Amino acid sequence: MFLIKKVVNKLLKKKLTISFAESCTGGLISSSITSIPNASKIFKMGLITYSNKSKNKLLKIKKKTLLKYGAVSEPVCYMMVNNLGKIARTDIALSVTGIAGPNGGTPKKPVGLVYLGIKKGNKIKVKKYIFKNRGRAYIQKITLNKSLKLILSVIK
Repeated sequence: MFLIKKVVNKLLKKKLTISFAESCTGGLISSSITSIPNASKIFKMGLITYSNKSKNKLLKIKKKTLLKYGAVSEPVCYMMVNNLGKIARTDIALSVTGIAGPNGGTPKKPVGLVYLGIKKGNKIKVKKYIFKNRGRAYIQKITLNKSLKLILSVIK
């Protein structure tokens, strides 16, 4: 809870807005931010783009790209955050896509693989993580934690 409050308070102090495009976290990041009083002043949009269809329709990720790289990939995470930034017209955009399990992993893309993308201004960073498979809830919570730390890292 401390980290969530810290993020919201820093965004309020700097008068920055934030938006999220979430897949494997299913709205956990948006829900955490909006649980803090005054979040309405900084939170613009939260999209839960869980399916490929929603990534295509809402975030304008080409079907061809989704087929070529898969939803859980660096290129898709990059496009998610880039397009979200344009759609939401927000100061900071964050995207997350991953495999939270318990199934769905492959040797190349194991359960626990998560990509986080962040955009501030014209700068975009995508980070790849492979978390230990300690269950779906664990992977979602650690992804939330890494997301909050990533947001703090771009707020100057």
